[in-house]
Amino acid sequence: MTSPAGPPVDGSASGRKRLKLLAVTACPTGIAHTYMAAEKLQQAADELGVDIKVETQGSIGAENVLSDNDVREADGIIIAADKEVDRDRFAGKRVLSTGVADGIHRPKELIGRVQSAPVQTGSGTGAGESGGGGGRERGAAYKALMNGVSHMIPFVVVGGLLLAVSIALGGHTTAKGIEFDQGSFWFYVNALGGLGFKLMLPIFSGYIAYALGDRPALVPGMIGGFLAGEATTIYGADANAGFLGAIATGFLAGYLVVWIKKVKVPRFVQPIMPIIVIPIVSTLALGLLYIYVIGRPISWVFTHLTSWLNGMTGSSAIVLGALIGLMIAFDMGGPVNKTAFLVAVGLIGTNNHVMGMAAAAIPVMPLGQGLATLLRRRLYSAQERETGIAALFMGLFGISEGAIPFAAARPAQVIPANMLGGAVAGAVAGLAGVQDSVPHGGPIVSVFGAIGGAAMFFVAIAAGTVVTALTTNALIELKLRRTGGPAPAALSPGPLPAGAAAGTRADAAADAGADAATGAATATGTATATAVRTRPAPAADGEPEVLSGYLTGRTVRTELAADSKEAAIREMAAVLATTGNVRDVDELVRVALAREAQGTTGLGESIAIPHAKTDAVTRPTVGFARSGEGIEWGAPDGTKARLVFMISVPEAAAGDEHLRILALLSRKLMDTGFRDRLASAPDVRAVLEVLREIR
Repeated sequence: MTSPAGPPVDGSASGRKRLKLLAVTACPTGIAHTYMAAEKLQQAADELGVDIKVETQGSIGAENVLSDNDVREADGIIIAADKEVDRDRFAGKRVLSTGVADGIHRPKELIGRVQSAPVQTGSGTGAGESGGGGGRERGAAYKALMNGVSHMIPFVVVGGLLLAVSIALGGHTTAKGIEFDQGSFWFYVNALGGLGFKLMLPIFSGYIAYALGDRPALVPGMIGGFLAGEATTIYGADANAGFLGAIATGFLAGYLVVWIKKVKVPRFVQPIMPIIVIPIVSTLALGLLYIYVIGRPISWVFTHLTSWLNGMTGSSAIVLGALIGLMIAFDMGGPVNKTAFLVAVGLIGTNNHVMGMAAAAIPVMPLGQGLATLLRRRLYSAQERETGIAALFMGLFGISEGAIPFAAARPAQVIPANMLGGAVAGAVAGLAGVQDSVPHGGPIVSVFGAIGGAAMFFVAIAAGTVVTALTTNALIELKLRRTGGPAPAALSPGPLPAGAAAGTRADAAADAGADAATGAATATGTATATAVRTRPAPAADGEPEVLSGYLTGRTVRTELAADSKEAAIREMAAVLATTGNVRDVDELVRVALAREAQGTTGLGESIAIPHAKTDAVTRPTVGFARSGEGIEWGAPDGTKARLVFMISVPEAAAGDEHLRILALLSRKLMDTGFRDRLASAPDVRAVLEVLREIR
C-alpha cells in the first residue's frame, strides 16, 4: 500500500484549517461493501485528523445524504463505488472516483489523492479522476451485459409466447411457411409478437450502452441494436448481425459516449452536451460505422458461406446435417444462422432433406436451455428458471430466439452447447432422411403435416435437446469448479439436520440426478464428521440476544468442517435448519450460490457474509461459524474467510430488515478488536457475548 503524505490537519500550533472531505460509497450487488468502505474511510479520516461525511448508497437507499451546504464547504469528494453515482452536484469540487474495494483497502491513500484530483466540470457521471484498476473495467462490462439481458428478457418472452400461440391457433402451412389470414385476429396477435421480437435487440443493445454511458448512450445503443436486427430492411444489407451484433453495438455506443464525455468543451456548450450533442454525435458515428464498416464483413460472410454451403449439398447427409445444425445454432438469427436457413429454404421442392435438417435443429436451442434449467435448478436464478419455461414453450413452435437470453448471459457455455446439440439434431435428421416442405422448424411443423419421417424428426430433436441441456450444465459446473466451486459429487445433497422436512432429501436427490448415487457414500461420511465437530449448542436461559434474536446458540459453530465455499454454504444452511425456520435446505443453498454468482460475498479482512432472500425460510435467521484454516471465497484482498456469517430472510419480509442486518454486521466487522475477540472466543457462549456488541 502506498503511504501518502498526511493531509493538512487542524492544530493550534500551525493554525491550519482542518480538511473537510465528503465521500459516497456504493456497490451494485450487496450492501455490505458499501458500509465497509464507509467505515474504513471514517476510521482513516479520524486517524489523519480530517473531517469526513460519508453518504452510503445501498439497496436500502441513500443514507447520511450529503446536503448542498456539505458540498459547498467540502475540500474534495471521494466516490468509492462500483455503480454509477450522479456527480453533477459536485461541480466545481475536486472529485476522486474509484472502486468500492479501494475504499475498504486503501482509505488513507484516497484521502491523500483527493487533494490533487481534477475538478468536476458538471458533465455528468463521466468526469473526475478514475482510481480503479483493470478489474474494474471487466466488472463494468459484465454488469452492462447483464443489464441488457435483464431488460431484453420480457421482450423475448412476450414476443415469443404471442408468436407461439398465434401459430398454434391461427396459422396454416403454405409453400412460403406458416401464414395467417390477412386481417384475422391471429394475424394481429402474430404481428404483435413479431413487434416484440423486433424491439428485443434494440432494447438489449440500448441498455448495455446505458449501463456504460448513462442516458446519453441510450439512443445510439438502441439505434445500433436496431441496425443489428433489421439491416436488411433498413438499408438493404445482405444479412443482419443478430444478437452478437447487438452486443457489439451496445458496447461500442456505451464506450463511445464515455469517450465523448471526456472531451473538453466551452462552458456554454456543457448544458446541451448530454441531451443534444452527445446523442447526435454518437448516433451518427455508430450508425455510419455500422453501415460502412461493420456491415460489409457481415455481408461478405453471408455471401461466401452461402456459396460454400450450396457446394456441399451433394456431400454425406450426416456431415451436411451436422454442419447445418452447427450453423443454425451458432448465432440464432445472425448471418451464420441465416445462411444455413436460406440455403435450406432455397432447396425446398428440389431437396427437402436439407430443410428437414434445419427444421430439426431450429428448436434445439430453446428446448435445450429450458431443459437445462429443469435438470439442475440450483445452477440458475429464479428469473432464469422462469425464462427457461418460456423457452421450452417457444421451442415447441420453432422459435429459436427463446435461447438468446441464455446465450447472451453465458456465451462461453451456452453457444458451444447449442452448437453441439444442433449438430446432433441435424446429423440424425440427415441420417434418417427427414424432409420438410415448408420454411419453418420445430415440432409444430410436424403437427401441420409438413414433415416426412416424423418419428425420426422427433428423435433428432430430442437427441439434440438432451445433448444441449447436459452440455450446458456440465460447462457451467466446470466454470464453477475453476472459480473455487467443488467437483460435481460435492454438488449432491449434503447432510440434513434431524429437524429438517422429510421430503427435502427426496427433492434434492431428484434435483441432483445421476450424481446423487455416486455421492451418497461421501455425503454420509461428511454428515458423521460434521455432526461430531459442529454439534449445535442448546439454547440456554439468559442467552445473550444477538441481532434481535435472529442469531442464537443454535446457529453458532466454533469450527466449520467445510473446505470450499459451496460446502461451507451448504453446511451453514444445515446449521440454520436446526432452528426449524428452514423449509427447504437445498433451495436456500441454491439462492445463496446464485447470489455468489453475481459477485463474491467475501468482503476481505477474512470475512464472508453469504446471504439469501427466499421463501425457503419462514423467518429471518442468521448463523455464524469460524474456519481455522480459512476458506477461499474470492475476496478482493485475497484473504481466506475465517469468520463466516450467513443471513437468510423470507422473500416477503426481506426488505429493510435484510439490509439492516448486513449494514450492522459490515460496520462492526471493520473493528479490528471486535474481529480478534470473535476469533479467539473459546466457546459458543463466549462467541455470543462478543456478538452482542453488534448494535
